[in-house]
Amino acid sequence: MFDRPSASGHEGTPSWVKSKKNFCHIRFAEEFTVDKALLLSGYRIRLGSSTDKKDSGRLHVDFAQARDDLYEWECHQRMLAREERHRRKIEQDLFRPPSPPPIAHYSEHECSELGDRIKEDGKFPEAVRVLLTWLERGEVNRRNANNFYSMIQASNGHIRRLTGEKSQHEKEVEEAKEKFKTAMVTILGQFEQIVSVFHAASKQKAWDHFSKAQRKNLDLWRTQVEKIRNMHNEQLMGIRGEEEMEMSDDDMEDCSATNSKDSEDSGVSQAEALKEENDSLRCQLDAYRNEVELLKQEQGKNQPMISEEDNTRSQQLSFLQQALQGMQKQLLRMRDELKEREAELQKSIEEKQQLKNQIHDLKSGLHNLQPPHTSQPETLNQDHRWSEQSANQVSDVTASSVVSCSQDKEALPEKNPLSPVNSERDALLIAIISTFLNVHPFGASMEYICSYLQRLDTKINTSEVEALLSRLPGTFRQELSGVGASLEKRWSFCGFQGIKST
Repeated sequence: MFDRPSASGHEGTPSWVKSKKNFCHIRFAEEFTVDKALLLSGYRIRLGSSTDKKDSGRLHVDFAQARDDLYEWECHQRMLAREERHRRKIEQDLFRPPSPPPIAHYSEHECSELGDRIKEDGKFPEAVRVLLTWLERGEVNRRNANNFYSMIQASNGHIRRLTGEKSQHEKEVEEAKEKFKTAMVTILGQFEQIVSVFHAASKQKAWDHFSKAQRKNLDLWRTQVEKIRNMHNEQLMGIRGEEEMEMSDDDMEDCSATNSKDSEDSGVSQAEALKEENDSLRCQLDAYRNEVELLKQEQGKNQPMISEEDNTRSQQLSFLQQALQGMQKQLLRMRDELKEREAELQKSIEEKQQLKNQIHDLKSGLHNLQPPHTSQPETLNQDHRWSEQSANQVSDVTASSVVSCSQDKEALPEKNPLSPVNSERDALLIAIISTFLNVHPFGASMEYICSYLQRLDTKINTSEVEALLSRLPGTFRQELSGVGASLEKRWSFCGFQGIKST
């Protein structure tokens, strides 16, 4: 049995410990000797010159685990890993771009050098970066304001140079476009020639002499060439179309100057302008339609995602609708009852008139039935008692009728009563305010109520709402809340208590 090598072993010579069980542990000083020792496994071995069976046998070499060797091997592996990480970090630092040099602080010397560098074209970007840093640091004061002004002025002077460079680059781009267009024209001409060659080869007098495989290849090549030719032709037509659009813009400007001189061409230019304007308006209309469709789609997608505010609004609307329906039914019921009571009142007035007529007839009859003064005293007394009884009866009847009529008058509303609900609008306001205050059990101020109502109708006035609430003390109650400066008047709904008291 062999172990992994360790640094504790002797240099060049193995250390071994013999056992009584015909095996031993050997520790090698170098690792490569272990691999060589493994090659001896399987060989037969003999001790000395003895031929005894106990002195000969087969050699078996294998690994054995030693705690010290395993620890030393793990330390060696960790050392190799540290060296690998250090090597990778060095490589990354080599490939990393260098950090920019630190920007110096402001001084008179640095300011003068920076002013010179700003005026140079090659050093301008770096100098502007330093100037920007100084401005952001707040280096400007009254003493050096002139220096900073001169540097900013020098920076502004580079606008002319940049404009010239831009125009130069635009000119180079135009030249490159012209070169590309001429090259495309030549390439397209050569493609046309190749296509004409294939068309000439496809004619009967030349086509019959080719074999079937050759004809197949010729058809394939011709389709490929025509496809490439069409692609290049479309690209060239696109370039020409862009140039024509640019030229048309320039021509429109020139035409606007020349049309003022020539009256005949003005009509044509106006027609073209109207036509282009019509096209642009049509494009804008299509764009607006597309936007509207997209908005509708987004609205349809966002419809399932209803917020809590929308839920509360929908609940309030449903409450208002239910309250309005209840108020409408109540108004119809009150109208029917009013009509019935008016009919009863008219009937009672007619009965009262009839009773008055009867009383008048009875009085006239009594006056006619009175006897002359020459009659006997007993008959006079009897007649007097009978007239008194009849008068008492008549007075009782009239009193009862008058009392019944007065009770009917008190029970029934008058034709023009002082009702707090003067119109259907007031009924709607009462229903909406009742629903609003029902969800505010602690009351709400008049400004809060009016702001809610003005979202529904901007014509609603605060004084109108307050007068309407004051006319209904059994339905709405005003309370004071708060102390001192925070004292506030609040209106609350008390209809549930008011209906019990009535």
